[in-house]
Amino acid sequence: MVLNRAGKNNDDNSFDWEDAVIDAAIMAGCSFFAVLVGLGAVGLLENPKVGLLAAGIAAGAQFCAVLAIKRGLREKE
Repeated sequence: MVLNRAGKNNDDNSFDWEDAVIDAAIMAGCSFFAVLVGLGAVGLLENPKVGLLAAGIAAGAQFCAVLAIKRGLREKE
């Protein structure tokens, strides 16, 4: 199941990195575009490079946070 907050294991009890990376990428993409929309809504996208930098930082932080959460929330071996 995609976009589940808990990580899961493969059949051999190893962590399912593929599922976790896909979920993290989806959430990072949502964060990226949410920041761009927010900056545009309040008129702060006069300099697009700064907006893209802010959105990229937010996306990177979201990606790492989702991976950390999924890695910590899984069944014990």
